[in-house]
Amino acid sequence: MSGFRSGFVSLVGRPNVGKSTLLNRMVGEKISIVSRRPQTTRTEVRGVRTTAGAQVVFLDTPGVHRPRTLLGERCNQRSLATLAEVDVVCLLVDATAPVGPGDRFVAGAVARVPTPRLAVVNKVDAAPKAEVAARLAQVASLEAGFDEYFPVSARTGEGIDELVAAIEDRLPEGPRYYPEGTVTDAPEALLVAERVREKLLALTRDEVPHSIMVTARRLDDDDPGADPDAGAGDDLDEAAGEELLRYRVDISVERDSQKGIVIGRRGAVLKEAGTAARRELEALLGARLHIESRVRVEPHWQRRAQALDRLGL
Repeated sequence: MSGFRSGFVSLVGRPNVGKSTLLNRMVGEKISIVSRRPQTTRTEVRGVRTTAGAQVVFLDTPGVHRPRTLLGERCNQRSLATLAEVDVVCLLVDATAPVGPGDRFVAGAVARVPTPRLAVVNKVDAAPKAEVAARLAQVASLEAGFDEYFPVSARTGEGIDELVAAIEDRLPEGPRYYPEGTVTDAPEALLVAERVREKLLALTRDEVPHSIMVTARRLDDDDPGADPDAGAGDDLDEAAGEELLRYRVDISVERDSQKGIVIGRRGAVLKEAGTAARRELEALLGARLHIESRVRVEPHWQRRAQALDRLGL
């Protein structure tokens, strides 16, 4: 299509700068899970924004940080690898916190690629104007060769239209990579697993979230699903005659004490997480779901290559 622009855009930065919230805002759907806890994103998540003149594929990447586990090392590698594979790079910085070593490290990696680079100072809704100005000046001092600087709020939408326009201007002419109406290419099972993990992050205590890993698989009609005493299902309201997607969700933690916290008294935490996830997923997928959960202890899974390989990390 003559004049139609398309391409891939990497959103990079240290943990908790708002990459996932920004992706969701620009796509117009909740694709990537969001949590106040740092290092929530563990895999590359793609969100697709299509307009009459352009298609932008955004890559939400794990926050780059000083790793303490093999999982952390792999997350960093995954994030930095996207820099050489995209058409535009957006480096995100938090307007409410001074630029630090983590920001400088990511900026240094960004500076080494010839890709067009945009600096995005996010969370301006939570910072005074003087602080935003100071942050923009600090970002300019990073000497990463940024083409432009954008103060935005992924939460409120402030500055997003200008940022998207600048991204589209830098994309090459190209095809529609995804059909009209596509908002993500993430497998359905991954969307289910990640949405359940998001809800568990919100419900569990500080020592538990980083130890939680969730995978999901769709159950056939003749598959019995999870063991009845292994976890809990959500509170699906039965609706006769409606097609139902059934998923079994496996939740891994590292210690027995964490298993009890994730399940909750009489399965209450699992049920609440599954129900909240199901309601959001039904709106996203346009189908009714039933989620059955099982929790198991897998010691030190974040540090074991074999476990990470099996979990797709």
